Amino acid sequence: MSLDISTIYAEQVSLNSLVQNVLYASGTVGAILVVVGLLLIDAGTARRKNLFNSTIEKTLGFFLGFATYYFIGFGIWAAQYYIMVDATMTDSIKDWWLGGGMTNSLAHQVDPAIFPGLNTFQVFVFFLAVFAGIINILLHFAVSERMRPSAYYITCIVATLVSSVLSWATWGSVGPLTNAGFHDFFGVGFVYLFPAGMALVFTPLLGARPGMMEPHERVSAYLAPSIGLAAPGLMMVFAGLPMVILSCLFFFDPEALAVSVTMAETSVGVALNNYALVWAGGAITGMLIAYKTGNYAYTLLGPLAGYVAGASGFDVYLPWEAFVLGLMAPIASYLVYEFTLKRGIDEHKLFPLFIGAGTFGLLMTGIFKAGTPRGGYLGIEEGAYAFQHGEISLVMQVLGVVTCVGAGAATALVLAFVLDKTVGLRTDVDDQIDGLDKAYWDLDPDVETHADNIPRSVDAA
Repeated sequence: MSLDISTIYAEQVSLNSLVQNVLYASGTVGAILVVVGLLLIDAGTARRKNLFNSTIEKTLGFFLGFATYYFIGFGIWAAQYYIMVDATMTDSIKDWWLGGGMTNSLAHQVDPAIFPGLNTFQVFVFFLAVFAGIINILLHFAVSERMRPSAYYITCIVATLVSSVLSWATWGSVGPLTNAGFHDFFGVGFVYLFPAGMALVFTPLLGARPGMMEPHERVSAYLAPSIGLAAPGLMMVFAGLPMVILSCLFFFDPEALAVSVTMAETSVGVALNNYALVWAGGAITGMLIAYKTGNYAYTLLGPLAGYVAGASGFDVYLPWEAFVLGLMAPIASYLVYEFTLKRGIDEHKLFPLFIGAGTFGLLMTGIFKAGTPRGGYLGIEEGAYAFQHGEISLVMQVLGVVTCVGAGAATALVLAFVLDKTVGLRTDVDDQIDGLDKAYWDLDPDVETHADNIPRSVDAA
């Protein structure tokens, strides 16, 4: 059947709608660049004998979360807007699961009265699916080289489902917690605190990697192959996120009025400058801590800590406020990092960055931006979803932090019990020492590291 131009809904495919489609598609590209940056950081910091396995597990875990989100996750998140107009989550899932009507409709064939801006919403599925995969990559940083592949992959699917429910509640403008006053512009809660909550459970159960916290009889030290590779990875993350910020904005008439995903008043320029300045502030303080302590890790943790702390409020801060927050954030990461080191806890990324800087940032938003109007939806003037009817409050920020971390911890507790009784949770220590590349893929590194170059007699013992 040929296309009949006279029957299409031109409003769905106008030039204005195309501009928004391209904008949100660019956010998807930015999110994929973040994935590449995270893989580069991993490639620079994973033990040489586990390098391929660590990278490929993150990649496959990403796509498991990505596919699961396409299957049902977006329908869960989008339900907040269905409920806003007196529909149900079931209605949303029916429309937006992988075989749903809206997922599989051509935009120009759908009456705007039924679903306006369908192309943009369809692109947004791709955008959020990438972040579902990123959650799994972040979790893998905490369980890398220790968790069995089967256990990790099962965890990826479950984590995507739970984080989808969490995003419905905490990220958007009319979800239960968001509408009540919890403010999280960039999804710090469900993207960062959730996997950190899972790590609180998995890390002690999996134990430390051989040679990481103290010398092992067969591994004198945990040596990363190329710490320098982590710096380009860091900059790749920095390069990708500005496009993601644009995708966390809604645009309304006149022309392109930017309102944050939380419905707070903002602007494109201020949001982007806030992003830039938290990185700069974090880098400066991280540099000072690194040279003071002699620990290179803070050169990497510093700018990331600034970013994570500021992410919840890119839409409501002023640039000078963002810079000050960025300067302060690495101190929170430093305190958490040193706390874990002294106690021999083998988790050096999620705890200092997310439990430390992420929680700090959410609470600072609640303290310094309390009373800022947001929530609801533009165009609704009264009722439970009236535009900007809610205000940022410290109480709601605390509740949001507890909810996101608690959801992660509860999910991991259930998973740990089930996985331990079925496929097993922890990789054999001898396999960790000999290398997971060898154990799973029969791959050997091209060189023998100093840490593994031990006398044969000791090895035999």
